[in-house]
Amino acid sequence: MNRTVVRTIPFFSYPALFARQREEILSTVERVLSAGKLILQEDLEQFEANLARYLGVKYAFGVGNGTDGLLIALMAAGVGRGDEVIMPSHTFIATGAAVHHAGATPVLADCRDDHLIDPTSVRAKVTKRTKVIVPVQLNGRTCEMDALQEIAEEHDLVVVEDAAQGLGSEYGGRKAGTFGRAAMFSFYPAKVLGCFGDGGGVVTNDDGVADRIKTLRNHGRMDDGDVSGWSFNSRLDNIQAALLDLKLKSFPEEVSRRRTLAALYHQHLKGIAGLRLPPDSRSDPRHFDVYQNYEVEADGRDDLREYLKVNGVHTILQWGGKAIHHFPALGFKVDLPVTERIIARSFLLPMNTSLSDDDIAYICYLINDFYRG
Repeated sequence: MNRTVVRTIPFFSYPALFARQREEILSTVERVLSAGKLILQEDLEQFEANLARYLGVKYAFGVGNGTDGLLIALMAAGVGRGDEVIMPSHTFIATGAAVHHAGATPVLADCRDDHLIDPTSVRAKVTKRTKVIVPVQLNGRTCEMDALQEIAEEHDLVVVEDAAQGLGSEYGGRKAGTFGRAAMFSFYPAKVLGCFGDGGGVVTNDDGVADRIKTLRNHGRMDDGDVSGWSFNSRLDNIQAALLDLKLKSFPEEVSRRRTLAALYHQHLKGIAGLRLPPDSRSDPRHFDVYQNYEVEADGRDDLREYLKVNGVHTILQWGGKAIHHFPALGFKVDLPVTERIIARSFLLPMNTSLSDDDIAYICYLINDFYRG
């Protein structure tokens, strides 16, 4: 690799996502459109069955997007007005919005060094009004679920997972999305399993919760045509479901490649004192990480990002560089020191399977060069 030649490495290449399976994607779309079965038909049912089988859960339902999915999961689990829901502030605004629109109050907890919710902070936030804990399975890593479940059992609380970024990750041999009363996944295009628009899923092992999810996503309509109550429309369409089912077949290979890329980052960057890297894939046998994102903390973060940009490497600040409690309009006043540190120092390096080994080597060469001064 000639490191003197500036490369252009986008943060994520959407055209590459299409080009990789172009013929299969086009033939799948043509098949679905030709059949004219576009909403709540066989392709959706097949994807739901295959997703449930992959996760080892009883029920999976396709919904319009991840935000709707979490709202539906919370409502199906019985969350309502007057309840408090403990969740991290280091997450996308959608997590808190789902809690709010379910009628409950978001209560923000701090994170640990791995950027995931801290069980010790969660325990300190429990009150008589607490109903649910929402662990966010962030960056392709599953939270310390045994500690969170212990808190939930001790206080008779419900766990509902925001696994938008967690599909395929595991903790203690169990996959993200299988720990709580219900869980949500996002299939936004840049996810490890992404469609070509908005899409989401909700999973559960609870028969009653499954019945409520099924009706909530479809105007409250039940199988007999009656309506269980006011609801809304959030259905994953059959084209997106068919494309997701196509991509689910190669999902293990997608995960394996991401883990390889993460190992290359770790190999080339682990000696830099000014960087805090995500946990290495071999650092804790309880965790199986899929590296949805590669979020680093960096001394001189903004200068480093500019240096990378000048040399053709595009990075982003997750959620624009703000945690939920940083939005004044939302009215939060909390002390979350680890979250503050993460937000002030972190950014996302490119992490997707359109990247080559040489791309990673180039990015890491630039980072090492920056810190050599």
